[in-house]
Amino acid sequence: MNSNEPSNPEDLTPITVVTGFLGAGKTTLVNHILKEQRKWKIAVLENEFGEVPIDDGLVAESMDAPEDLITMDNGCVCCSVRGDLIRTLGQLSKRRKDFDAILLETTGLADPAPIIYTIQSNPKMSDHYRIDSIVCLADCKHLGQHLDEVKPEGAVNEALHQVAFCDRILLNKIDLVTKEEKEALKTRLTSINKFATIIETQRSRAPLDKILGVNSFNMDSILSYDPSFFEADPEGSEQEGEDKETTETPKKKKKVHNIELVQSVGVQFGGDLHAQWFNMFMMDLLRERAEDLFRMKGLLSFHGQGNTKFVFQGVHEQVNFGPAKQPWGADEERINKFVFIGKNLDRKELTKGLMECLYKE
Repeated sequence: MNSNEPSNPEDLTPITVVTGFLGAGKTTLVNHILKEQRKWKIAVLENEFGEVPIDDGLVAESMDAPEDLITMDNGCVCCSVRGDLIRTLGQLSKRRKDFDAILLETTGLADPAPIIYTIQSNPKMSDHYRIDSIVCLADCKHLGQHLDEVKPEGAVNEALHQVAFCDRILLNKIDLVTKEEKEALKTRLTSINKFATIIETQRSRAPLDKILGVNSFNMDSILSYDPSFFEADPEGSEQEGEDKETTETPKKKKKVHNIELVQSVGVQFGGDLHAQWFNMFMMDLLRERAEDLFRMKGLLSFHGQGNTKFVFQGVHEQVNFGPAKQPWGADEERINKFVFIGKNLDRKELTKGLMECLYKE
């Protein structure tokens, strides 16, 4: 595991990665940021795979080079990323202090792991930028259809990927559904990703302070998770051969949602971990299941490390590890906490493997 958490993250420019679905309202959100709001100065980087141009007159068709930036009246800029993301961010680094945040639009990209890896592992990037959060823009009226889309056996559809990877879900177009429909969808989203904050919006008018500068991708963010996230499901909810991490329990369902394919699992237990055993467990887990593990986070207490509290987070096989900002308190109970979001996860198997890493006298 890599111990490369930036020493001075407050000096780095935060990047918010935005994923979304066709018609979810991404274009409206970006136009709002670029043209209507006045509080934030944001650099919007739009890749060439966006479903439609941000605005007919906003991104000129003659824009050939990544360094061509269009400056808006409110101080924001827009850039179309047509090639190397590193080159684009490198050009922008000279004036990054001019912006409160960078919004990187990656609509159509189900797995943001390559972008995250590039920014965290390339010194030219990690010296200037940090990942702040991953936001999924979702259409409240049509998201259920995307989640239900049948894919080849073993494959995970993009909608599930995007929900599983994000820290924030912008649930847009809530005015187009009934309250019951909205609440049912929110319950379903929570079953897939318990740890993402759901923000309701209409016409993509998201409160920017809820999605920018929130530092939710930081390893220490696990410290703020609701304790109930780590509680196991009631006895009997898991069937033999399947690990159904779902809170979706309507008695009358016209269609069974295949949401157990992607789920979030929280595990917690007391005691000190044996560092060598834990590292061996994680190496084996990543070697065998890295492709299935979308996101991971952990809060750890190791034997022989005094009051140092450790945290880690991972995206697929890339795992960052280091001490938390605050040590264990004198009277604080040392509870190890683990979060896994991925495909075909088995809570009992993960819990058993992790608890075998406990130090024994």
